[in-house]
Amino acid sequence: MSRAYPERPLVGVGVVVCKGDQVLLVRRAKAPRRGQWSLPGGAQKLGETVRQAAIREVREETGLEVALTTLLDAVDSISRDAAGRVHYHYTLVDFAAEWRAGEPTAGGDAAEARWVARGDLDRYELWEETVRVIGLSAKR
Repeated sequence: MSRAYPERPLVGVGVVVCKGDQVLLVRRAKAPRRGQWSLPGGAQKLGETVRQAAIREVREETGLEVALTTLLDAVDSISRDAAGRVHYHYTLVDFAAEWRAGEPTAGGDAAEARWVARGDLDRYELWEETVRVIGLSAKR
């Protein structure tokens, strides 16, 4: 099934990776949200659990090894075209994770990857749901 103009929502994952007071962000290299900063994550593959997808996506996009700690929330990301048709629809399962090893190196669908201090997140013009989910991770 095509990711653009899908017949049904696609399952994706997002991961709030923390290292001390820093959060891992990636700049998207592909649509949707190309050029925007967000959490590492992406589409779940057939035969893979959402937890496996979360760990794989962080590894592919940043080179980091992480340990998932908490299921945070599920969020719908729906983008419509100028005619109002659904262009993209992802149901994103968001997890919190702790950094275990490695330094961020962009790969896969990420053009950049970096640690960002929580106090500097507003500089990255994040989607409001991303900010909300990062906030949930701080309460855990």
